[in-house]
Amino acid sequence: MNEILIAKNLTKAFGRVQAVADVSFAVRQGELLGVLGPNGAGKTSMFNLLTGIDMPDSGQIFFEGHDITHMAASKRCNLGLGRTFQIPRPFGDMTVYENLLVGATFGGGRREKDCKKEISQILEMTDLWDRRNNFARTLPLLGRKRLELARGLATGPKVLLLDEIAGGLTEAEAHEVLDVVKTIQSRGVTIIWIEHIMSMMEGVDRLLALAQGCTIMCDDPQSVMCSEEVTEWYLGVEHGE
Repeated sequence: MNEILIAKNLTKAFGRVQAVADVSFAVRQGELLGVLGPNGAGKTSMFNLLTGIDMPDSGQIFFEGHDITHMAASKRCNLGLGRTFQIPRPFGDMTVYENLLVGATFGGGRREKDCKKEISQILEMTDLWDRRNNFARTLPLLGRKRLELARGLATGPKVLLLDEIAGGLTEAEAHEVLDVVKTIQSRGVTIIWIEHIMSMMEGVDRLLALAQGCTIMCDDPQSVMCSEEVTEWYLGVEHGE
């Protein structure tokens, strides 16, 4: 399986805080890679490096074989590297449809007439079709989460980074979102997913565990979740307890 996104020895510090420390991993085409770690592990900081919001102090990022380490965020998005954010911030005074249109035209670099059909399909996939003409500010949390996912998808990503897309939802709502994520993956989109809800991570192909900005391990979900070292970092449990 081809590796579509590769991170090599990524390092980033903010003052004296080492947010990301020599992190390396590769994501395979069509894979769903989960990212797990306690608060402050460097998960979102790593996403910011991958998408160009921040630049690494050292290390490299390759997307489809090309070095994008110092490429602008907008250019990365145009190439097919999309993301969502932990706290949804839709354009509240725009409709749901208009939010997706902004993602498709500005994020995806396409003309409006060329993306109408795809936007309709995304609205159906994310169960937002009936609310397409509603103002985004009127949506409940689940609706805003769905819109955040839909807007990221509207950019036409080859790789989609999800930052706690199920955060704050009930268990039932979170599993609804998981179903949408799996549908997106089935359509050929590679996904990297940060999530604190452990049950969500059971359905990923591999799981990357981070702590204090460092890679603890990257393996199949069961091996990572059963690791004593990961359990100690994530749950604060000492070995042997």
